[in-house]
Amino acid sequence: MSVNVPSSGNTPFWEKTMAEAKHNPQLLVLKYGQKRVMVRRQRSYNLMLDTACKYFPGIPSDLITLQTNQLDICYGYYVDITAEIWEDVVDLLNVVEVTRAQITLPIPPPLYTQWPVPSPDNQSAPNQVPRQNSSTKNDDKITIKVVFPSGEIRSAKISRTVWVDALLAEASEILGRRPTDIKAVWGGAIMRDDRSIGSYSIEDGDSITLQAGPLCFAKPVIYLHSPSDIDVSVKLSLIPEWSLSVIYPIVPMDEHRQHLEWKVRTHEDGSLTEHNSGLHVSYLFWEAETNLQVFPRSPASKPPPADTFNPITSSLDDTDSIVIPVDRVTVYLDKSLKVLGLHTEARTSFITYWLPSILKHEYIALRFVPQAAYERAASLNISPQPDVVTRVCMLFKGICKEHLANWPNAQMQAENDVAWWAGVVGVDPTRAGDVTLFRVLEWGGVEVLI
Repeated sequence: MSVNVPSSGNTPFWEKTMAEAKHNPQLLVLKYGQKRVMVRRQRSYNLMLDTACKYFPGIPSDLITLQTNQLDICYGYYVDITAEIWEDVVDLLNVVEVTRAQITLPIPPPLYTQWPVPSPDNQSAPNQVPRQNSSTKNDDKITIKVVFPSGEIRSAKISRTVWVDALLAEASEILGRRPTDIKAVWGGAIMRDDRSIGSYSIEDGDSITLQAGPLCFAKPVIYLHSPSDIDVSVKLSLIPEWSLSVIYPIVPMDEHRQHLEWKVRTHEDGSLTEHNSGLHVSYLFWEAETNLQVFPRSPASKPPPADTFNPITSSLDDTDSIVIPVDRVTVYLDKSLKVLGLHTEARTSFITYWLPSILKHEYIALRFVPQAAYERAASLNISPQPDVVTRVCMLFKGICKEHLANWPNAQMQAENDVAWWAGVVGVDPTRAGDVTLFRVLEWGGVEVLI
């Protein structure tokens, strides 16, 4: 079992991994979605496919394709590496992208070339009828790369007459999301559902990024415990991928709903008084939604560090999570949260808040986000500075019994002692429980639906 390894110094883990492969001709990095595995560089194309099947069992062996965008001839696009040229390029590559073979998207009857190009106010002209089509290049099929929110890339051969909403309908079935929760992004802009692929200047080999949302980051609550009454400023700042949706107590926010400041007075019993409203509360509360206007980086650009947390692209996989039957989740969570420094009331509130969502599934995959990575996405600036800050963020998703074979390591890890989560998150439970210190505790989570 392996877990996400935090960065060391200023050099991200993924850069070190690729650097090792670059300087060792026997090694190669295989990448699928957010998972990277260092393997032996196989001269045989079939042996390389077998290796990919071994480490990415979730892809059927007959659908695995190897791709690269590293060579100059690729011009930044991901292209398939065929068996015929494998031996010619294998020594030139440090990272090979593992993808599924192309998916088939629905192609509507070729009655129209495209919907009219929108007028400058971004609305279609009234009473304008789509032009009937005969034989134009818009009937041509092109191969595009569909970049899923997890980072997985699939090839799709589609007609230019396919409407964007048809592409989203197919993608929504793959992701298990409603079509209205997904947007297609090309050239940095959201593609309109009521236009065809051919109405955009998309060429063969171009990439369309699927943006999933809105995804709610539910109920982060912040406790402040101090040995004596003190006045405290709590500033919360979110990255552009998030916007605050609900807060309590209510205080002013900036226009983008990404920054706020609570001013409170702590009390020895753990309660707080918010100065602006005079409200007496147990904790500070916030929720946020993902912003569809903010998009993941291009697949041709550098990947983020291994310990990056982003609400848009957050995921779980067999290397960083545990998978257990739903009837074991409450006991497992209580033990894990205790290790992470949550007191009894916090553990009870955490579990009861998420239990209705958890009980909808047969099995649950879950992981806790490294505290340093979470802080970069939702930073807390507290004055006076606390002695201890503990921030616990859980990601989880439902797993059906038919898909358990894709999670062998995660199932084994669930049988191990929960103490390892303290190292993953980066908390000090001993200091977190020291009542002589000024302590901050936050917990929250996300149900990952993709």
